[in-house]
Amino acid sequence: MPELPEVECVLRGLEKSLAGERIESVKVLREQSIACPSAKSFAKLVPGRVFSDFVRRGKYLLMSFDDGSGLACHLRMSGALVVKTKEEEKDKHLRVLFKMQSGKELHFEDMRVFGRLWFVKSSTKFQEVIPALNKMGPEPLTDLTHNYLQEKLATRSQSIKAALLDQELIAGIGNIYADEVLFLTGVHPQTRASDLSTAKLKKLVENIRFVLEQAIVAGGSSIRDYKDSFGVNGNYQNEALVYGRVGLSCTKCERKIERVKLAGRSAHFCPRCQRR
Repeated sequence: MPELPEVECVLRGLEKSLAGERIESVKVLREQSIACPSAKSFAKLVPGRVFSDFVRRGKYLLMSFDDGSGLACHLRMSGALVVKTKEEEKDKHLRVLFKMQSGKELHFEDMRVFGRLWFVKSSTKFQEVIPALNKMGPEPLTDLTHNYLQEKLATRSQSIKAALLDQELIAGIGNIYADEVLFLTGVHPQTRASDLSTAKLKKLVENIRFVLEQAIVAGGSSIRDYKDSFGVNGNYQNEALVYGRVGLSCTKCERKIERVKLAGRSAHFCPRCQRR
């Protein structure tokens, strides 16, 4: 599933390509991809709008139009928003097609059909249509502090890996980057969240920002289906220190990287650098 760096890369590409573009028409090829309103209403309401502002909140893309209305998207497992020309071949998993007056096209592609699009009227806020936005924790790149984490984790008996994946605690961090952050911080993924010292929490926040920023520079990670708004795969998976490296030597101590299941997800770690 695309995580914060992947969604941020998509957002930046869309802003570069679509700011000021007017939507001429919308064709919904898979009704399931439209969360709100109905697919029929979506296709009628969106044309004529002009893209003006692009914001990411957690893993959500929030795109505002010049009249105050907006378009929201969650890519989920395999969704992609790709800007193309009308001459380019259409992907067989194309679910929604937006045509611009300039001739550009915005394709919402989604092999597994878990991704969703929302149209938000000018008199409505994104949070009113997507309640999950109201419950999200702070943005890790701008608003996260160790004091906040110290307060929130003080009574949590769950593992720190599970805590980092909780979108109500921190918005946007997913499985790949949680593993990388914990490795750099020297914390075992099964460590109880409430056991982290102030010093470790400070280091954790520092590494969260470092890892996410590095991943954005690398264009995100393409483990399976992810591609950015230009159809380009990310490269961070080739730079990962522990994620996807089970059985390979640790880059710090040469012990073999191990994996354990936590809350239904895999956690990758070095048993020497990240002692429990």
